[in-house]
Amino acid sequence: MTADLSPARLQVMWNRLLAVVEEQGQTLIRAAFSPIVRECGDISAGIFDVNGRMLAQAVTGTPGHINTMAEAVLHLRARFAVQDMRPGDIYMTNDPWLASGHLNDFLLMMPAFKDGRVVGFTSCTSHLVDLGGLGMGPEGSDIYDEGLLIPPCKLVEAGTPNALLMDIIRANSREPVANEGDIYALIACCEAGVNRLVAMMEEFGIDDLDRLGTYIIDTSRKGALQAIAEVPEGVYKNVLRMDGYEAELELHATLTVTKDGIHVDFTGTSGCSKKGINVPLNYATAYTVFALRCIVGPDIPNNAGSLEPFTVDGPKGCILNAQHPVPVAMRHTLGQVTPDLVLGCLHQALPDQVPAEGASCMFDLPMRHAPEVAANGGREFAIEPVHNGGTGARPHADGLSATAYPSGVFGSQVEITESVAPVIMWRRELLPDSGGAGQFRGGLGQRIEMTSANDAAFIVFLSVERLKFPALGRMGGLPGAPGRIRFRDGGGDIPGKGELRVESGDYLIFDTPGGGGFGNPAARDPEALALDLRRGLVTEEGAKAYGGAS
Repeated sequence: MTADLSPARLQVMWNRLLAVVEEQGQTLIRAAFSPIVRECGDISAGIFDVNGRMLAQAVTGTPGHINTMAEAVLHLRARFAVQDMRPGDIYMTNDPWLASGHLNDFLLMMPAFKDGRVVGFTSCTSHLVDLGGLGMGPEGSDIYDEGLLIPPCKLVEAGTPNALLMDIIRANSREPVANEGDIYALIACCEAGVNRLVAMMEEFGIDDLDRLGTYIIDTSRKGALQAIAEVPEGVYKNVLRMDGYEAELELHATLTVTKDGIHVDFTGTSGCSKKGINVPLNYATAYTVFALRCIVGPDIPNNAGSLEPFTVDGPKGCILNAQHPVPVAMRHTLGQVTPDLVLGCLHQALPDQVPAEGASCMFDLPMRHAPEVAANGGREFAIEPVHNGGTGARPHADGLSATAYPSGVFGSQVEITESVAPVIMWRRELLPDSGGAGQFRGGLGQRIEMTSANDAAFIVFLSVERLKFPALGRMGGLPGAPGRIRFRDGGGDIPGKGELRVESGDYLIFDTPGGGGFGNPAARDPEALALDLRRGLVTEEGAKAYGGAS
């Protein structure tokens, strides 16, 4: 009997695929060992056709994993011959230029078999907390300082994990148990995706994904092009000044809108740093395209078809198109600012649709024991708590406080951090007046205070932005407050990048940046300002920035 492949039936199958990938993503989160995966959702999961084109992705996950995964599967698909694949095989790599931009992200791909032949692939990515080297920080001078690089290879063969590879990964990590658990969680994620995909195909009576894949991709591409057609054609430019490491940096973008697509070019952007804040183009592309798609066709599902009309390029060797073997461990520091960069271009074309700038870069604070702790038999650990600043105000609403945009990761919970690392989090609270004033207020940053929980020192790897250059407002809105790092007992502000040693008696304070405001502050609804004052989000002193609204 021929399967019903009417448009209505294809749409039902498309919806089922979206449910399958979400179950796939939840499998990874629930099975993971590391808090950054289990608690923060730093993952991706997706289903691909036999040619390696992404058909569906889990809603849970980060653009830096999801959109890089869309390209990475094409690389792996081209590297390994389909005729050599067997049921139960799983392929993987953490090559930053093929996978997700730095070594700590493992990307897996598993073929799905039906009736003895490959009908598609599932894939997933998640963050492993430690892969040796100098640790998860910006201090490396090249990729070899940053840990273990694994080229495309077979992680699992016919259902049996590669024991030697697993031994090598364990031997090169300060958290071998967590790494091994996270890898098995990735494997479980792939297997769940394959099982549910094949079961769906059997239920709907289809032997391949050809018709369904064509329907998904053609429909999504058409929808994306229709959305792009609503953007005025033209060339728009924007520049962001960033703190940088050794020196301040400039990020340049030229946005070209035509009826056939949107192209972003990073020509003019500063060259690479000697430290690990450089960004491979795949990662910069992932966040740039994500930002555009937040405004242009946001209701269209993310897949190969909807991604195709958006292209990104930049000169080789600029900091947003870093070339092997430069260090890239903290590539998110600038990679996650590319949405503000490109939205500054898009604002010129769609001024009433684009939010103000936000904190953007996560206050990602990798920590581990000090070197002498292991030698003295003390507690060894490696953890990567994630905290966020405020998002920019929107054209018709306030920004979101202590919320991750564009990464989408959840903030690390105090109890979880304290349970897996010898630190005490004394305070984590919203920071009044940190959101930029405007008709719509920027989202607030937060204050985090912490100490060692014992007599031992620990190391924090700092690589954060917007300590010098705050998030700017739009349409008359004021900037958000910049971030700040310091010890309570003085000594001046601490730079936002580098290796920071925290002694047992030190009391460390982090202020994350606030988002910019949107519109004239004097136009803010007096009732909204009064509510902010009652809630303690704005102080009496801070209310003066609103002029007539107070």
